[in-house]
Amino acid sequence: MSIVIVGGHDRMVGQYKKICKSYKCKCKVFTQMEADFGKKIGCPDLLVLFTNTVSHKMVKCALDEVGASTDIVRCHTSSGNALNGILEARC
Repeated sequence: MSIVIVGGHDRMVGQYKKICKSYKCKCKVFTQMEADFGKKIGCPDLLVLFTNTVSHKMVKCALDEVGASTDIVRCHTSSGNALNGILEARC
């Protein structure tokens, strides 16, 4: 399963990747708006939006780029426990 995480804290990127790896998922994490952000997202199985720590522009760009087959989860908190809960329900 491929996952794209948009938002969150810079210091948690390693934790997010470790959590996804424990569920045997590949993940990309974007905490900041990068050049060609929309092109780097691709077509993941799951898009996780940490809405408390992400700009409206990044959310809009991410939602415009993902396909109709992508599940979208919005979560207000960007903790490791929140990600664990999301992956427990989805994987």
